[in-house]
Amino acid sequence: MSNALVTEKKLSNFINGEWVASNHERFAPVINPANGEKLLDVPLSTKDDVDQAVEAAKVAQKEWALVPAPQRAEVLFRIGYIMKERKEHLSQLLTMENGKVIEEARGEVQEGIDMAFYMAGEGRRLFGHTTPAELKDKFAMSQRAPVGVVGIITPWNFPIAIATWKSFPAIVAGNAVIWKPATETPMMAYEMAKIFEEAGLPKGVVNVVFGAGSEVGDAMVEHPDIRVISFTGSNDTGRQIAGKCGQLLKKVSLEMGGKNAVIVMEDADLELAVQGILWSAFGTSGQRCTACSRVIVHESLKERLEERLLAEMEKITIGDGLDENNKMGPIINEAGLRKIEKYIQIGKTEGARLLAGGYALDEGDFSKGHYFAPTLFTDVTADMRIAVEEIFGPVLSIIPVKSLDEAIAVNNDVSFGLSSSIFTQDINNVFKAQRDLDTGIVYVNAGTTGAEIHLPFGGTKGTGNGHRDSGQAALDVFTEWKAVYVDFSGKLQRAQIDVE
Repeated sequence: MSNALVTEKKLSNFINGEWVASNHERFAPVINPANGEKLLDVPLSTKDDVDQAVEAAKVAQKEWALVPAPQRAEVLFRIGYIMKERKEHLSQLLTMENGKVIEEARGEVQEGIDMAFYMAGEGRRLFGHTTPAELKDKFAMSQRAPVGVVGIITPWNFPIAIATWKSFPAIVAGNAVIWKPATETPMMAYEMAKIFEEAGLPKGVVNVVFGAGSEVGDAMVEHPDIRVISFTGSNDTGRQIAGKCGQLLKKVSLEMGGKNAVIVMEDADLELAVQGILWSAFGTSGQRCTACSRVIVHESLKERLEERLLAEMEKITIGDGLDENNKMGPIINEAGLRKIEKYIQIGKTEGARLLAGGYALDEGDFSKGHYFAPTLFTDVTADMRIAVEEIFGPVLSIIPVKSLDEAIAVNNDVSFGLSSSIFTQDINNVFKAQRDLDTGIVYVNAGTTGAEIHLPFGGTKGTGNGHRDSGQAALDVFTEWKAVYVDFSGKLQRAQIDVE
């Protein structure tokens, strides 16, 4: 597939339903990580562009909030159907700008489609509560209200799925959205903006401002009329955003990665465990916040597991994701590649034993892209840096343990808490693990990836700040609870004071 799929050569911001050039004509190239080819230019917008988008969003939101929620949901249904019709087109563009193999790109687009239909269903729910009042002739209830203008900052590794997790609940709840996509992957935002427009979303309800986090992101965080920031990205950036939002008394939702582990007990189905580990560790070239980067294995099974992993790793086909035969694509950019190489040296220095990989692929067909060999370390201890720090690449560490209790302790002894997994045939192990593993997501006899959109997505500790993307829980980020009391007694009743 050639660059002919890319119809635009220079993107503009999408503000108030119009394609608007940035106030400052600065651009950055968008590069296909598989082959180094330039796809297009993305604008590096500024605070002025954010201000313009917010003014449009403020006006649009007031009208949008008055549209009955079931009617708002109708727009999401139409968005979902258009996405479904264009699934292959979106998937191929996604692979070109992001690098993930085409079957994974199709899965990501499907996730966005699913989220459209799921959140459209919330348009006929958005449930509040009725409750007995404590006084006579009085009615009490709670209901959800939109927050107003919300800002979403999305990453390059899931440029359409994560954006839909955030924007669709915000839209159905009656908010307006300012969206800053990653500069590495702006084409999905461009395509989604066109779909929003075609589906009949009123002008100004969703606005896309391209640019760097240091300018556009900061301007969004600091803007007084953006009342919610929903961010997915690095821990360091998330901490900075949280600090600024705290000073401004602004609601903030953070999802900041993981150091996820698969536990393999001595009674596990070994072949199933191997397949789950391979997919979780090397799918998306390890560039998932839910990717498995640790295997915590019972010592009695360690050597057999290593043998099977090594045999299967040799079968992984690597290359341009648009080739249906490839199962692993490139790293997003040169900086990502250098970070992985740094951690390979750290692992060796710490005393871990390298069984496979550990090097960039830079010859022949790989020479124009950013590729890294699937990598396996063993004899890793739980306190090594490669066992506790997020690498964000196809690097897997094997940590042997003597018992389930030790496995759970090792799993929990990291600063992140996103996803965990256990392979076992013992129902007692299952229930103990799902209770004691301190992650926001727990899988049993499956890998650490594969979250479904109708369940909450997010984690504990350094992974986030308690909010969740996806599922009904996502509505809590983009709504405020309002308590309503209706007194039909015809007299002043004082709660608590007048209770007999």
